[in-house]
Amino acid sequence: MPPEIDDTVEFAGTPRYRRDTIDGMPEFSETSEADPIDPPVPIPDVPGADAGAEGLPPRSALSLRQRIVVESSAVGDIALRTAASSVLSTTVAPAVVATALLRVNSGSERSNLNFYAELAAEHDPVKSFPAPTDLPKISSRPASPLAEWIARGTVDDISFASGFRAVNPTMRKQWSGLTANNVVRAQHWRHDDGPRPTLCVIHGFMGSSYLLNGLFFSLPWYYRSGYDVLLYTLPFHGKRAERHSPFSGFGFFAGGLSGFAEAMAQAVYDFRSIVDYLRHTGVERIALTGISLGGYTSALVASVENRLEAVIPNCPVVSPGKLFDEWFPASRLVRLGLCLSRISRDELSAGLAYHGPLNYRPLLPKHRRMIITGLGDRMAPPEHAVTLWEHWDHCALHWFPGSHIMHVSQLDYLRRMTLFLHSFMFD
Repeated sequence: MPPEIDDTVEFAGTPRYRRDTIDGMPEFSETSEADPIDPPVPIPDVPGADAGAEGLPPRSALSLRQRIVVESSAVGDIALRTAASSVLSTTVAPAVVATALLRVNSGSERSNLNFYAELAAEHDPVKSFPAPTDLPKISSRPASPLAEWIARGTVDDISFASGFRAVNPTMRKQWSGLTANNVVRAQHWRHDDGPRPTLCVIHGFMGSSYLLNGLFFSLPWYYRSGYDVLLYTLPFHGKRAERHSPFSGFGFFAGGLSGFAEAMAQAVYDFRSIVDYLRHTGVERIALTGISLGGYTSALVASVENRLEAVIPNCPVVSPGKLFDEWFPASRLVRLGLCLSRISRDELSAGLAYHGPLNYRPLLPKHRRMIITGLGDRMAPPEHAVTLWEHWDHCALHWFPGSHIMHVSQLDYLRRMTLFLHSFMFD
């Protein structure tokens, strides 16, 4: 059961909420009080809501204004998805096909996928994702003046050598030869009066900019509410991109299905090293959120890392195999790669399950899990969030009438997230 809290909740710089109990579960309604900051990008404040027992509302249950926002924001997602897919078609997909051609005679890609499928079949996160054994040796330097101006506080860029070793023995030589990717990077917004409860944030595919993520996630909101904030860079993104990568994140999928599996394994491993670092510096409470690919990663981490207070996947991808079919025109080349590798749909699903959050049980109790989704999202459609919600025992699920790139009513879900986190992070 969730911890008992007062009927009225208030904390520094955030709105007041009143607690009511409906069908035995706590429900919250906002009362008037100043927000910590205004969102950096003015977006219409069209309200969303928490999902009911039946899940997300049908279109017929939305107001006319909500339906207009959902449909119009979805158009932007479709345009961006098509553009991104076209980029992938001319960069990543050819690399995947070339890899398939190189491995087709040896059958190595299919054999590698079977290796991950066998691991997945055990449903054992401890075996699938071994924990780091050594405390990372951190290098730290002040971030840019712009970053400190946005945060209105101390901001450091931190890095350390990754201790990750490829899970699949046949991939270890390739992985050990990487250079930039094997340096873990993050940006740490911290208060000078000692370690604070820390909100960790994981970006989406290609979206590794600290500046843009700080603005998109309205991270100054959390910083001024008393949190330290840490932005974690996924493998092959930002400064972790290998030389000659055409864009941030290129290497995440360019290594084929085996490379994708190892990139996810490294994402989990390196983040757990970040948790080791935070705990070593005195941070006692850590929460995690992430968007899109970052939502996928955060949901997976919730099944592996038991030192989190709460987890909030935001617009998460849950079934990447489905996205492979939906992202035209890249989907055509992906199908070609599967055909060349003689990998069936069943084999694909079994191999992808290795790093899928649906394959493992979350370690955090139900009341410490929350999912956010946009009804107009066409890059990580809300069906993904619903699938995770069902796997997570119908935990808190909050929807907003926007899309993947247009987070309409962000104020509404920022308030909801802030309230959700507070009792775990500060009480």
